[in-house]
Amino acid sequence: MKNKKTFASSFFNTKENELLVGNKTVSELYQQFQRPFYAYDKQLIQDRVEQLQQVLPQRVELHYAIKANPMPEVVQLMARLVKGMDLASVNEMQVALAAGVKPAELSFAGPGKENHELASAIEAGVTLNLESVGELQRVIQISEQKGIKAQCAVRVNPDFELKASGMKMSGGSKPFGIDAEIVPEVIQQIQKNGLHFRGLHIFSGSQNLRQESLLEAHQKVIELALKIADQAQTSFDWLNIGGGFGIPYFAGEKRLDVLPICENLNHLIQKIPIETQIVMELGRYLVAEAGVYICKIIDRKVSRGQTYLVTNGGLHHHLAASGNFGQIIRKDYPIAVANKMNQPVEENVAVVGPLCTPLDILAAKADLPIAQPNDLIAIFQSGAYGYTASPHLFLSHPAPAQILI
Repeated sequence: MKNKKTFASSFFNTKENELLVGNKTVSELYQQFQRPFYAYDKQLIQDRVEQLQQVLPQRVELHYAIKANPMPEVVQLMARLVKGMDLASVNEMQVALAAGVKPAELSFAGPGKENHELASAIEAGVTLNLESVGELQRVIQISEQKGIKAQCAVRVNPDFELKASGMKMSGGSKPFGIDAEIVPEVIQQIQKNGLHFRGLHIFSGSQNLRQESLLEAHQKVIELALKIADQAQTSFDWLNIGGGFGIPYFAGEKRLDVLPICENLNHLIQKIPIETQIVMELGRYLVAEAGVYICKIIDRKVSRGQTYLVTNGGLHHHLAASGNFGQIIRKDYPIAVANKMNQPVEENVAVVGPLCTPLDILAAKADLPIAQPNDLIAIFQSGAYGYTASPHLFLSHPAPAQILI
């Protein structure tokens, strides 16, 4: 077999056959932690943000969705690079505020916010993306009790969905947002009860690699926002159009060309009043490709003709790579032997973790150089929904480490 550089490993440099993250080899980092770890390359994150900002329309503010990677050091880096952040919990709000992000630059989405969470956001001055009529009623009560005018936006559940998105967040019946047909009435309730109505949050879906789908979604989002403003006979000073930009994880997937999407968006937003702040909220797209997960091979075995590399990492560290985080058909993330990066591919193996479950698979069919115990395995595309989306307590094995470098 020939050695070939994957689209993922092409982001990272090597030194004497070893993968580099920042300016350190993975062997140096493993020696530091003595256990599996996630490493995030600061320069790669910065480059991705800068590249996107060069093509985004000037009127569109780039916000970071903290849920993709809430590591405090990553959030602190993002605080210097973007104009605001989207929150999915009070803990994320605290991380953002500690990083120096102003409350006016934060918005809080998610169904099922408890009263103490609503109160914390209201007291801090964070914009609440209202997910239901019931949540609005609780916000009204808390605002009256606190004597604070809550900052509110309406998360809209539109009557369309984002085609070809990995996770559809709108259209039909959904736990997210308020159905578009009753949003004008909800806006009137917000204003009638003395709250500050900021605008709308319309997010159709995530992990989309189809340019034409995103072009259509942006057109429908703008049209819907204008329709709601007309029906409610009001204006808004804030419009969050969501994100949805995907990254390629698997063989055959093509990288998204964002330039025509941003050019089309620049044309569409001419219809939006100039005083309206337009926000694009992205998480995965900004950080996923800057992260790598590293674990060590503990054993090499052959079972009835199948070679297994057994590692000290697994689904308890990286649930998404194991295929147990929403994949319908399990596929392998890009993978490499991190200390044999420039050696030829010579065998097809399965890479599995140490857990007593057949679900603990990091790669089912990986073409790799011949690897032995103590070699290091790298899983790319791991900067988003890796560390915090995984069940670290499962079977009581040690949790992984994290580093931004």
